[in-house]
Amino acid sequence: MPVLDLRVQARQHMPYVSVSPELTAAAIGTWRGRMINEFSSGLVFDGLAEQLSAIGEAASAERCREFAAEERHHGVLCGAVVEALGGEALADMPEPEPCPEHDDVSGLEGMLRNLISISCLSETVAVSLIGAERLEMPAGPLRDLLTQIYADECGHSNFGWRLVQSLMPDDPAVKIRLGEYLAVALAHLEIHELSHLPSTSNTPNGGEDIGLCSGRDARVLFYATVQQVILPGLEAMGLPARSAWDKREMARESLLRSTRDRVLSVRASAEMLHHVQ
Repeated sequence: MPVLDLRVQARQHMPYVSVSPELTAAAIGTWRGRMINEFSSGLVFDGLAEQLSAIGEAASAERCREFAAEERHHGVLCGAVVEALGGEALADMPEPEPCPEHDDVSGLEGMLRNLISISCLSETVAVSLIGAERLEMPAGPLRDLLTQIYADECGHSNFGWRLVQSLMPDDPAVKIRLGEYLAVALAHLEIHELSHLPSTSNTPNGGEDIGLCSGRDARVLFYATVQQVILPGLEAMGLPARSAWDKREMARESLLRSTRDRVLSVRASAEMLHHVQ
């Protein structure tokens, strides 16, 4: 597994953080997880930039390359919090999934699938969750750091919503196919978010000061964001988003089966390699 080592860069951005000893381990784990997720998002925007460039959207492609750099910098900032808490901005990093190419449709339609999934879904949820966390955090260096990340995520989300609307073809067949793909994208979003928001976790006393939140409350906010922001916004662009949300359970089971099969395949390959050695 590759190692993500941001120690040198992170130590240049360390905020002042005061935390009680009993919360230190949880805080380090939380911010190290964010470091991995944020840094990994850079690859996603790199892939989207390639797709935009391929269909002649040079200016938008350049913006996505800027977003990729911002996401990697977010990883550094999260690593800076880890370092400030007494940990190391160092972690095993799972192999990131490449941006899907969607060879079964046109370049524009494939790009729209990814743009919706990245900006209209994932980044919009990030804006909601980070925004709520920021509101609960007292003024100070850590909140300033989180505000920088929040502002960038707002830009990533807004960019996607505007671009989808401007590039959406006036073609009912395309919108139907995008609606079908939405069921998969929403299922993937739900799996990803819930895996990072355990329903049994509660905010410990003083935890909101250092970015620890209640998984239960965050789940409520996640579903509210989908129902009150994302689905109505996509419906306004002519996409059958509510129908896709209702169909996500079937897509979710398929995704989970695929993931289980992939894990079993990797384990089997590793065992075969071990025996050969």
